[in-house]
Amino acid sequence: MHVKWMTIIGGVLGSMLIGAASAAAEERFVDLQHSKWAEDGIEYMAKRGTVAGYGNGIFKPQAQVTRAQAVTFMVRELYPDQLQKEVEGTIYADVPTTHPFHREIAIAAKNGLASGFPNGTFRPDAPLSRAETAAFLTRAYSLAEGNEPARWTDTDMHWAAAPILIMSSNGLVGGYSDATFRPNQSVTRAEYAVFMARVIRFEREAAIRTQDWDKLISYMTVSEQVGQMLMPDIRQWNGKATTTVNEGLKRTIHDQDLGGLILFDKNIVDVKQLTTFTHHLQREAGDIPLFLSIDQEGGVIKRIPGGTNLPGQMALGATGDTALAEAAGQLTGEELKALGLQINFAPVLDINSNPDNPIIGIRSFGSNADLVSRLGIATIQGLQQSGVMAAVKHFPGHGDTKVDSHLGMPVLTHNRERLDAVELKPFRAAIENGVEMIMTAHIAFPAIDNEYVTSLKDGERVPIPATLSKKVLTGLLRGELGYEGLIISDAFTMNAIAEHFGENKSVERAVSAGVDIILMPKDSATAHQALVNAVNNGMIADETIHASVKRILEMKSKYGLFERSESLSHKLAQLNGIIGSKEHRAVEQTIAERAVTVLNSREGVLPDPIKQGDRVVIVAAEQEQAKQLEKQLLQAANNLSLKTEISLVGQGKTNEMLQAISKANYVILASYQFRNVASQFGWSDYQTLINVMNKNEQRYTLLSLGNPYETIYLQDVRSGIAVYGKQEPNTSAGIKVLLGQLKPEGKLPVQTD
Repeated sequence: MHVKWMTIIGGVLGSMLIGAASAAAEERFVDLQHSKWAEDGIEYMAKRGTVAGYGNGIFKPQAQVTRAQAVTFMVRELYPDQLQKEVEGTIYADVPTTHPFHREIAIAAKNGLASGFPNGTFRPDAPLSRAETAAFLTRAYSLAEGNEPARWTDTDMHWAAAPILIMSSNGLVGGYSDATFRPNQSVTRAEYAVFMARVIRFEREAAIRTQDWDKLISYMTVSEQVGQMLMPDIRQWNGKATTTVNEGLKRTIHDQDLGGLILFDKNIVDVKQLTTFTHHLQREAGDIPLFLSIDQEGGVIKRIPGGTNLPGQMALGATGDTALAEAAGQLTGEELKALGLQINFAPVLDINSNPDNPIIGIRSFGSNADLVSRLGIATIQGLQQSGVMAAVKHFPGHGDTKVDSHLGMPVLTHNRERLDAVELKPFRAAIENGVEMIMTAHIAFPAIDNEYVTSLKDGERVPIPATLSKKVLTGLLRGELGYEGLIISDAFTMNAIAEHFGENKSVERAVSAGVDIILMPKDSATAHQALVNAVNNGMIADETIHASVKRILEMKSKYGLFERSESLSHKLAQLNGIIGSKEHRAVEQTIAERAVTVLNSREGVLPDPIKQGDRVVIVAAEQEQAKQLEKQLLQAANNLSLKTEISLVGQGKTNEMLQAISKANYVILASYQFRNVASQFGWSDYQTLINVMNKNEQRYTLLSLGNPYETIYLQDVRSGIAVYGKQEPNTSAGIKVLLGQLKPEGKLPVQTD
C-alpha cells in the first residue's frame, strides 16, 4: 500500500506540480499553436497570476485539468491572501497535508468552492468534467440565470442541470451541434482557462454596466489597480517620437496595466493624427479606458497645432472678466474633447506674487488671490461644461518662489495665516465649486510639514515636498479643506523629486501621503513594480489603493469613458468645425484685445502713437519675434506708408541698435522675460536704449511680451504696454493699440511697486 501511494504521489508531482506552481508572473507559452481559439483566455488568466505552465513556455493546453488543478486556479484567483496564511489539513481522506495542493483544496472547502464525495474523498487527480466545471464556477461567482437560450437534451435530469443552465444562459459555456452538452466529458486545461476568463470578464462587464466600482476592483489584480494610478509620458520609443500605437507602447500599456497617459507636442503632428492616435490608444486599453491628458493652459504652455491657443492666463487676468475666462475654458475643452483628451492640466491657481518666480509668471492670472479665485473657478466651469476635467495646479501654491521645481526644491517659509489668506485661497474656492482634480507641487511648506529627510543627491537634510507629505495631502487637502476629488502629482521627472528621494521610495511615499495618480514617473515599469511590491508586502494598505482606484473609476465614468466610442471617421469629420473654429478664434481675439495694458504713458492714457510715413525700428531679442511684429505692423497699417527695420538685442550689438534707432521716427522695443529670474535678467541694454530715446525725444513703446515686470527694473520708461504673451493674438492686439486702432482697456493684474 505504501508503494502504491508513493507511485501516485510521483505521478502527481510529475504531471501537475509544475503546471500548478505559483503563477506570480505572466508566462509566455509556445505550445498554443493548435489552440488558437483559447490563446486569449489562457494568456489573460496567466497574466492574472491564476494559471501557470510547466516551465520552458509549455502549457499543455490539450491535457486534462484535474479537480485539484481547477480548485488551485480558483483559489489563486479568489483567495490569494489566504494562500499566505497557515491552513489546517483538509477533511478529505485522499488529501493529506503532504499532497502538493492540500492548502488550495482546504481553502476551497472552507470557502464553499468545491466539495468532495460521500465516501469522504476529493479525488484530486481525477479529470474535471464539464458539469463539475459549471458547478465550481457558479459557486465561486454567484452567477444568476441569463437570457440566452440554453436547453440541452442531456442535462435536464443531471445533478448539475442548474449550474449548467446558469453558465449556458449567460453565454459562458456552449454545447455541441447535436444539441447536447455532454456534462460528463472531461475538460482540458485550455477549456478551463477560457471558461474562467469568460466568467471574470462577464462579471467585470456587469460591474461596469451597473457602475459597481467596488465589485470591479475586486476583480482587478494588484497590477491592474496600481496601473490605474500611473500616468507616464510616452514621448519616444527606439529613438523616434511616439505618434502612433507602436509595439513598445502596446507592451507598456499591457505589461503595466496603465490607467492613463500624458501627451506632449512630440506626440502630435496635427489634429487628425492626434485624434487617430487617441482613438487607437483607447482601443488598446481593454475594458477600463485610459485617461488621456495634456497641458493646454493657453499662452506660453500649448500643445495643439492649429488649435485655438488663447492669449494665456495673465491676459485673462488683465481683462478681469469671468465670462471670458469661462468661454476660454469651454472652447479649450471642446477642442480637447474632439481630439480624444479628457484631462487638461489647467487652470494654474498659483498666485504670482513674486516677480522673481522663474516658472509661473504669465501662466498665473495675477498676484491677487481674489482675482485668481474668480477667474480660476470660471475656467474650471468652462472646461467641465465641455466634458473635459480641469486639473488645477500647483497645490498648495507655487507663486511665491524663486526656484523652479523642475530644477530644484523650492521652500515656501510663510506662516500658516499667510498661506490661508493667499496661497490656499484659490484652491479652497475651487474645492467649494466642485473641482475634480488637483495637482500637487514639489514644494516644501514647513508651516504645514516640517519633516526633513536625507537627500540621495548629496546627503544633506531636505524638507519633504507637498507631493510626498501626508500632512499636506491627507491632513490639509482632504481633511481641513474637505477635498474628495482626485489628487495627481506633478511630474516625477522633476529634480525636486527625482534627485532627492529615488524612484521607488518617492512613488511609495506619494501614494501613502494621498496621491491618487503618479504623473510621469521617471521609469514607469519601475514605479509600477515598486507599488505592486509595496502593496504585496503591506507597506501600502489595500484600502489606500482601493480608495484611489475607486475615485479614478468614478471619474472615468462621469466623463463618459466607459460609453461606446464614436467611430474614428465620425471623429475626424467633425474636427474642422471645432478646432480653431471661427467662434473660438473670436473669443481668442477678444481676450487678447481686452488684455492690452498701458504700463507707462507720457500723457497718462495712451502709449506713443505710430504716425503716417514713420520709419519704425523693431528691436527684439529674437529674429523670428521681430519678423512677426513687422509682418503684423505692415498688415495692420497698410495705408500709413511705413518703413520698417529690425534690430536685435544681444551681447555686442549695442552699437548696432543705437545706430538703427538713431534713424527711426518710432521704436518698438520688445521685451520678453519668462523662465528666468526677473532681477537677474539682462536689463542693461534696454535701459541704454531707453535713455538714448528719452534724450532724443523719440517716440517709442516698450512692448512687454512676457512677465510685465519691466517697470520694476527699468527707469524713466515714457511709453509702454503689456500684452502678456508673444503669441500672434497678443502681439496683434498690441500693434493695433500702437496704431490707434484699439483702445487699451486691460488692468495690470500683478503688483510692480
